[in-house]
Amino acid sequence: MKFPILLPNIFNHPFTYESNLNLKVGDYVMVPFGRSKITGVVWDEFEKKNNKNFKIKTVIKRLKVTPLKKATIKFLNWFAEYNIIPKGMALKLVLLSSNAIEKYQKEVFKAFNFKIGANTILLSEEQKRSLKIMNFSNDKFRVHVLQGTTGSGKTIVYFSALKEIMKKGLQGLILLPEIGLTGQFEKKFFEFFGIKPAVWHSGISKKKKEVIWSGVANGEIKVVIGARSSLFLPFKKLGSIIVDEEHDQSYKQDEGITYNARDMAISRASFENIPINLVTAVPSIETFENVKKGKYTISRLKQRYKNASLPNYEIINLNETKLEKQSWLSKKIIEKVNFHLDKKDQVLFFLNRRGFSPHVLCNKCFNSYSCPNCSINLVYHKSKNNLLCHYCGYRSSLKRSCKNEGNCKTIFSGPGVERISEEVKKKFPSKKIEIFSSDTMNKKDSVSKLEKIINNQVQILVGTQLISKGFHFPNLNCIVVVDIDLSSNGHDLRGAEKNLQLYHQLSGRAGRTGKPATVYFQTLNNNHKMISDLTNSNPDIFLNRELDIRKRNKLPPFQRFISLILIGDNEAKLEREAYKFKNFIENKITGKILGPVNAPIFRLKKKYRIRLLIRGAKSLKLQYSLKASISNYKFQPGIKLSVDVDPINFN
Repeated sequence: MKFPILLPNIFNHPFTYESNLNLKVGDYVMVPFGRSKITGVVWDEFEKKNNKNFKIKTVIKRLKVTPLKKATIKFLNWFAEYNIIPKGMALKLVLLSSNAIEKYQKEVFKAFNFKIGANTILLSEEQKRSLKIMNFSNDKFRVHVLQGTTGSGKTIVYFSALKEIMKKGLQGLILLPEIGLTGQFEKKFFEFFGIKPAVWHSGISKKKKEVIWSGVANGEIKVVIGARSSLFLPFKKLGSIIVDEEHDQSYKQDEGITYNARDMAISRASFENIPINLVTAVPSIETFENVKKGKYTISRLKQRYKNASLPNYEIINLNETKLEKQSWLSKKIIEKVNFHLDKKDQVLFFLNRRGFSPHVLCNKCFNSYSCPNCSINLVYHKSKNNLLCHYCGYRSSLKRSCKNEGNCKTIFSGPGVERISEEVKKKFPSKKIEIFSSDTMNKKDSVSKLEKIINNQVQILVGTQLISKGFHFPNLNCIVVVDIDLSSNGHDLRGAEKNLQLYHQLSGRAGRTGKPATVYFQTLNNNHKMISDLTNSNPDIFLNRELDIRKRNKLPPFQRFISLILIGDNEAKLEREAYKFKNFIENKITGKILGPVNAPIFRLKKKYRIRLLIRGAKSLKLQYSLKASISNYKFQPGIKLSVDVDPINFN
């Protein structure tokens, strides 16, 4: 018999093999491909007929792996069409290094054995109401939004909802945006369920991944807590998906196969016919619009745990208080911080910039230190004493021959968290201070650092937006936003939405145990309304206004964007190809083409980048027409095309 076998590679169709085995759709098999042997899956349709005659090869063997469900196969077919990628690459996301893992002995999964025990955590009336709504119709597809003030106990509510799913013998998936710092979350999970969850992300060992993959496929592992890639695990009996911090930009995969894990999670839940819960303090604009249209149900938690109040806000006008030379902290802020420190409050200085200084230049020749591979400035990291490109990883020392004479004399323009930390140490020499950023908190000692922060052994934190992502610091009652003007400017389509979510999440770190808390904003901007809008306890006011702006200008979520970036070594050749490509597809697609223009980061990793932006109606017709056009176009040698459906960043 002949069978269609999809292989994890760049082809958009299965290959035809023959076998005497009684194979079924979803079976994992080993097949010959070229000179090698490769793992494939029996797919749901044959490749389209072509006139060429090929010798049909024979399946080597069927693997001892629980077959991939038909619902998952349908999801992968749709995923490939939506994101304009080959079906084989969609399958590759499911496999481990292009392999399927055969069954382990049951003893391996003992640590993950799930037993429903009595739970002593009491829910408030508000939490009970939300849980009741979440448990309603939890045996079929529906999207529910659990929106709650930071510190209102959203996690316990969705744990309780997940428990009901697991009582039915089904599996659960919890997606988190930042998986590198899951210590607190794992602790909460263990306290509630009495077992350790299976944690899935790029940092875990190959052996652990194999155990989890096999356990999920066989139904032995009941709950996975994971980053984006965990969405593609081959669950045997998936019963519920939870997307925590659904608004977070980290759910967008920007490199390789581009996709939005939140949106794809909703689609997978639809194909599996299971409920999905989106959890957030401030919903994304897309989620907010779907709630307004009645596509998603919603429940709200307005009370913080133990009725703790939200922090107060205070604006420090830098036009009225002069900063000292080479200082970023006003005298007024120092007074406020001392007041909080005297009360044994923990303090956070917030600035969303890594390193010491984002811009270094020479005082003699006035040339900036920029990356030789990318069209951006190098960032100086004082802790490592080097200049670093945050895009390609290029490193350089400060020592450089000056175009005038001798060596360059460096000037540091603008602050990063290291520079603020240095100033804070001078102002508060007796206090224990820690930098909280991806440079310092993705290391082996990050768990012990977190414990010290929680136990108030660290009095002052200096942090980037990483600190806003769901951490619980019981003593944090003072937040200083060093310069709100740095994040409120720019030309990002989603800038206002991102800032709204960031500052709500950030302020939610303060005052969680009931003590009075304050967030201080340093600013040169006299438009105080902007800050009050961003920090209003009812974010719906801001989101409604943002939706009106998007609707008037035909922007997402009312229309779809697809970003096309052409990449090549030769700038002139690339520009010619971009115009040629635009002319070729212009009358063949169902959308309007904007561009071509130089991408904001025009050179990246030694390659030039030119962007086209396609705007069209929200239907798959746009993807179908674009995919057909691309497949019929032959690019010049050395030029590549990158496709991003629903882009979040426009770099």
